[in-house]
Amino acid sequence: MSIKNILVAYGGESTRSAALKYAINVTKYHDGFLTGVVRHGTPAIQRRFAGQVPPDVMEMFAKADADRMAEINEVFTTKAALAGLEARVDFIGLEAADGQSLSAFARHFDLIVTAIAPETGEEHLAADPDSLTLYSGRPVLAVPDAFEAKKLSDHALIAWDGKRCAARALGDAMDVLEDKARVSVLEVGKEEVPGTDILLRNLKRHGIDAELVRRPRHRSIAQTVLETTEEVGAQLIVMGAFEHSRFQHNLIGGVTTDVMAQSKVPVFLSH
Repeated sequence: MSIKNILVAYGGESTRSAALKYAINVTKYHDGFLTGVVRHGTPAIQRRFAGQVPPDVMEMFAKADADRMAEINEVFTTKAALAGLEARVDFIGLEAADGQSLSAFARHFDLIVTAIAPETGEEHLAADPDSLTLYSGRPVLAVPDAFEAKKLSDHALIAWDGKRCAARALGDAMDVLEDKARVSVLEVGKEEVPGTDILLRNLKRHGIDAELVRRPRHRSIAQTVLETTEEVGAQLIVMGAFEHSRFQHNLIGGVTTDVMAQSKVPVFLSH
């Protein structure tokens, strides 16, 4: 499926707009349509003091938050218009109090773009890339805060282990990979992943002349992925997410979270 409908989870981060810039670039490249969304939860200060302060003070908090929502909408619309997308954008505010789920809303789109971490103090406006990847059923492109999104990346690295989630990520990313000048397929460990030769052949049938890169595990799989990404000069990581259960992931951690937390380039995730 081609990429036409892009959703950007935009919390209005004043200093962290890399995700929006990247989403605009994706939209323009694919001649698509961009929807901005923010799921409006209850600010921490309102939750903490709801039963301890007068109603008029709570109303003041609520008005300040509503003003912030309006500001986010205006900033999004202005940036999209400056990019020449004014006729192809819309902005949606989801009310958490009404049970509106961001993951459910995201299922209607081809690709979700989001920042990795929220602005301090505005966590209630931010999207969680982990939850979006697990529950939306759609691919998620997580963009680091400091990433300079002047153009789309032209070199992608596929973290390949032959498992289900890696295969799903590869399939979801095919429209993205076909546009890349370079694609590197990374295997971590001493043993070759069975069937990689077939994978490389099938990629070539898509017009993707991918290079196989095999690296021994260094400290951790996540660290090896990150170091290899920098070594080969890739500007995009494609990887399967949460091969284990969410409970097991929360208990012992996982490659997905570690890569996202430290990556300097966008990470394309599928589950």
